Amino acid sequence: MTGTRQTRVATSADSARATLDKAADENFPVAPFFLPRAWRDDLMAVYGFARLVDDIGDGDLAPGGADARHLGVDPADADDRLVMLDAFETDLRRVFTPDGDDTPHHPLLRGLLPAVRRCSLDPEPFAGLIAANRQDQLVRRYKTFDELLAYCELSANPVGRLVLQITGTASPERVRRSDAVCTALQIVEHLQDVTEDLARDRIYLPADDMQRFGVAEADLAAPAGSAAVRALIAYECERAGRLLDEGMPLVGSVHGRLRLLLAGFVGGGRAALAAIAAAGHDVLPGPPRPARTRLLREVGAVLRRARREG
Repeated sequence: MTGTRQTRVATSADSARATLDKAADENFPVAPFFLPRAWRDDLMAVYGFARLVDDIGDGDLAPGGADARHLGVDPADADDRLVMLDAFETDLRRVFTPDGDDTPHHPLLRGLLPAVRRCSLDPEPFAGLIAANRQDQLVRRYKTFDELLAYCELSANPVGRLVLQITGTASPERVRRSDAVCTALQIVEHLQDVTEDLARDRIYLPADDMQRFGVAEADLAAPAGSAAVRALIAYECERAGRLLDEGMPLVGSVHGRLRLLLAGFVGGGRAALAAIAAAGHDVLPGPPRPARTRLLREVGAVLRRARREG
């Protein structure tokens, strides 16, 4: 192997590893140790896809242009997010080409192949995540809560559906409950990241709600939230909490280690909402994060409720 070839392979591996390493910084465990090895491998493969498509949409790709080259895009065009998303979607189609000779070009998409084949995964959830990031380039404000829910249908709900498919537990009722949990977690993340999103010229607080509470966009750029901003955040937290409650029966509908995983998601959302409340619903100085002790308490409460209702 020549030095140039070795460098290219190393750069490819480093790029993929840098993306997967971001799992440690997520709000919720991506593939915790207590899951079966096959599930962990498949969940990490799905995470690699979801993380990379988000990095493309947010302009957070690793420097050097390796991802663009994998996707057949001139590195000079790597900052064109729509071009990159289109190329990524083209490469995604190669994952689902039966017996095709044209295998995916990006290493993270090649890594997705075993999970897709082992679990008979559908392309729709993956395409939805790409569509959500494409929408982020074109839509930066949402007028109504229903519009925001439609966005979450693309940006969040596919992840929960993939978890159910990977674990072989999907059913119409579980998908419905999962959608409620995933939408709630997406809303919670938006509430934590109001300042970061505004820096990207994105606002995920519905304009109708902002008007109702007398909040202008300029108010979101302040170093601390006014009484009106905090009231708005509290209102959106209540909505997210109701969605978590709607999805809670999902935890009790499964057993074993999957129950613990799903309790972690729901408990994590509840703990994040508690952290926002503890900050007086002032999210503008920075995202309120729950302490580990609060997270464990919330997960325990979810598990106890699941046992009672199961």
